[in-house]
Amino acid sequence: MPEFLENITDCWQRMKADEKPLFLYGMGNGADKIIKVMEHYGISLAGVFASDEFVRGHSFAGHIVHKLSELEETVKDFSVVLGFGAGYQSLYDKISELAKRHTVYIPDVPLFGDGLFTRDYCRKHKSEILEVRSMLADDISVNVFENIIKFKVSGDMKFADLATTPKSEVYESIIRPCENDVYVDLGAYNGDTIREILECSPVKKIFAVEPDRRNFRKLVKYAETLPENLITTENCIAWSENTTLYFSKNSGRQSTIVAESENGNPVTARAVDTFEIPATIIKTDVEGAEKEALKGLEKTIANYSPKLMISVYHRNEDMFALPLQIHSINPRYKYYMRHQLYVPAWETNLYAVPENF
Repeated sequence: MPEFLENITDCWQRMKADEKPLFLYGMGNGADKIIKVMEHYGISLAGVFASDEFVRGHSFAGHIVHKLSELEETVKDFSVVLGFGAGYQSLYDKISELAKRHTVYIPDVPLFGDGLFTRDYCRKHKSEILEVRSMLADDISVNVFENIIKFKVSGDMKFADLATTPKSEVYESIIRPCENDVYVDLGAYNGDTIREILECSPVKKIFAVEPDRRNFRKLVKYAETLPENLITTENCIAWSENTTLYFSKNSGRQSTIVAESENGNPVTARAVDTFEIPATIIKTDVEGAEKEALKGLEKTIANYSPKLMISVYHRNEDMFALPLQIHSINPRYKYYMRHQLYVPAWETNLYAVPENF
């Protein structure tokens, strides 16, 4: 077991030991996953509630959905299990205020893949976790890495607070875009990260990949507002090889690869190496397909040593497997880790820059 986890208790064990009734806060796919894990561990769910403005007399998972205000009036004391993601300040603050009145558990269930990020999981992957920790280039990264793992294991929001860093610091101190950069955005969505890059500095060229049809239309619309010939857009999936895959329908920002039998939209998949782009910055936020996308970038990473911005929160193993994968492709990198405001432990990103940068 990594030493920094010695005094950390699994979220699911904490919930099972809690003698107060447990109420799920929120509904949706994340909440469904949490309920299934609670059932697996024999943890009883007393009911479901939502913020007052979202309650319309409906039910979820066999429970009538209560208003928070009504629940606090009728139940003397209870604990809260957060069942949705919160990534903007006002909602984050609302959860923080709730945590002053009740015990709040924020379970970690992977967006993609199986298993849970528990003490036992960390024990099995101790060597990889400690290797990546030793690779990190500054104390802030070590702090983020340790506290995000503590948060994922414990479900205790205080560790997310300790890990959160301002996004502006990433661009100002780590990535430092400049006018000579060739920026490749894999999982470009509607151009949101492109906007952030251009707010810091103009760049030489942008190559943006987005597989979801609806998101791609938004991306193209945004691209039309940029200077002529600055950006090239591709409606495809960043993958390990050139092939055809199937993409989920109507999933918006969380669109992802599905089996053909799930009636997804057929989309061209490309290894980005085949575009032969002299990239100097690459971002990947490809909803659990980061491992495959990096395989399709091996030549680009080995030959050009671009600065990398990699999401490491979609799968349990991403926190340690993706840094080690990059290191195996090109060992001449410095590694930083940052976490932007979000619970559960989403928006945790790895930043790799050449040793001489």
